[in-house]
Amino acid sequence: MTVGTKKLTFEEYLAHDDGTDTPYELIDGELVEGRVNSRISFFLTLEFAQLIPFDLLCHRDTEIEVSGARAKTRLPDLMVLSEELAAALGDRRGTITREMPPPVLVIEVVSPGQQNEDQDYRYKRTEYAARGISGIWIINPQASKVTVLTLVSGLYEEREYAGSQTIQSQFQALDLTAEQVLNAKR
Repeated sequence: MTVGTKKLTFEEYLAHDDGTDTPYELIDGELVEGRVNSRISFFLTLEFAQLIPFDLLCHRDTEIEVSGARAKTRLPDLMVLSEELAAALGDRRGTITREMPPPVLVIEVVSPGQQNEDQDYRYKRTEYAARGISGIWIINPQASKVTVLTLVSGLYEEREYAGSQTIQSQFQALDLTAEQVLNAKR
């Protein structure tokens, strides 16, 4: 849901406070309420926390500035940071600016609706490639699939997983099937 009618600059967005805890993304200068797919992303947070330090995980609390015609940020459902990026973020507002290194992995859980699928499969893919993010997982509960994108020479190579297929990614020690992720249970 879009909030308000005024187009915001990135600086105005950073200063925005409506007195609520509602997470927002800045898309083409407009505030858009964040999606609610917390169960799957929280499940994955717990799984990743068994493999990497917890301070390198951001669960729906850190946004990333991306390129676009207007000021734009994205609020991924889960991100895995590099140690260099975690140090650059420090204790400041959870915003990864273009001057900072990219995250290692971004995970997006698709909300129902064609517009959300376009956002996750088309627009974010291009924006994240421009930021140099080496891996993306797009989890689509409606289509019962997990898409893993790996950045190769500036473009993403794509592999889809469904049912009992084990997800292959840069995190080889993570032993999960698409079905486990989509149902958010071991």
